[in-house]
Amino acid sequence: VVAFDTDDVWFLEGRKDIAALWDIRVAPDTRRGGIGKALFSAAAAWARERSCHLLKIETQDINVPACRFYAAMGCELGAVNRFFYQPPYADEVQFVWYLRLA
Repeated sequence: VVAFDTDDVWFLEGRKDIAALWDIRVAPDTRRGGIGKALFSAAAAWARERSCHLLKIETQDINVPACRFYAAMGCELGAVNRFFYQPPYADEVQFVWYLRLA
């Protein structure tokens, strides 16, 4: 799921040059076969076609596989928000990743 130019999506910050990769899910029995990479590449291409300069992604510190995946895809960790979540998730840390598209 990719969000773009959507006023109701706070994660886009009201900007027209950012697309948010909201969700990538691959069935556990088909992981490590290139599906996630293909989906990620398609999302980045889709955002580029709309003249976006950044693809923005949210993960949490407890989702190590996702963090490794986005780092491997060339994303940069742009923000670490320790107090972003409320109970019962208050001990999780928000990571915001960015892929430069331009």
